[in-house]
Amino acid sequence: MSNSDDSSAGPRRRARPVRLLTAAVFALAGLIFVTSFNTSKGTNIRTDASLLKLSDLIHERSQSNLDLEKSTATARGQVEALADRDDGSSRAEDAKLAALRAASGTAEITGKAVTVTLNDAPPNATARIPNVPEPQPNDLVIHQQDLQAVVNALWQGGAQGIQVMDQRLISTSAVRCVGNTLILQGRVYSPPYKVTAVGDPGALKKALAASPALQNYQLYVNAYGLGWKVDEHRALTLPGYSGTVDLHYAKPLESATP
Repeated sequence: MSNSDDSSAGPRRRARPVRLLTAAVFALAGLIFVTSFNTSKGTNIRTDASLLKLSDLIHERSQSNLDLEKSTATARGQVEALADRDDGSSRAEDAKLAALRAASGTAEITGKAVTVTLNDAPPNATARIPNVPEPQPNDLVIHQQDLQAVVNALWQGGAQGIQVMDQRLISTSAVRCVGNTLILQGRVYSPPYKVTAVGDPGALKKALAASPALQNYQLYVNAYGLGWKVDEHRALTLPGYSGTVDLHYAKPLESATP
């Protein structure tokens, strides 16, 4: 009898720590669940919804800026038509004003042109020539300095006007890239990027070939397949810049007089 009690009590005594350990595991799991719930405020903390909302907001604002540009262009055209009708200026003054508009980029321009197209390399690109290291992610995408190099070379080649994507550049235009997207005058673009310049095609292409920055870019074109294409146009019209021309600048804070 005593032996039987001892043998039956033994397993129960050994099982007790196991039961306590199981209870502790469940308690810890419950604590982690509650902590995760409080941290995420009842939302899925692994979701990409916030990123998607940000992307949607960027595209929405870009479209809104486009609509505002169209409205501004319409209003500017009406104002200029009224000014031309009622200003009482001479033909010489009108010609001078037209030249200033052409130089500022606010008037359309037509002539021979060159279009440069830049594009990212395929995402799975590998080295295409011997003795070249395998590419890093930054080697396969278009960077801000690549677009700037094209624009600078075209100006150097005597371009009379330049358009990036569907927007005319003026003196205050800034070509900026964030990640693999271009932000130009409040609107967002993705590759391929097109830069079009009106001018002498021979001089423009010569300036592109002479640019040290673009010579370096060509190394990556050959090594990893970055996109590069140059097209000539016998006649092409670039629209005038239609955005705001008002300058916004910082003002010094006036110090309070004692």
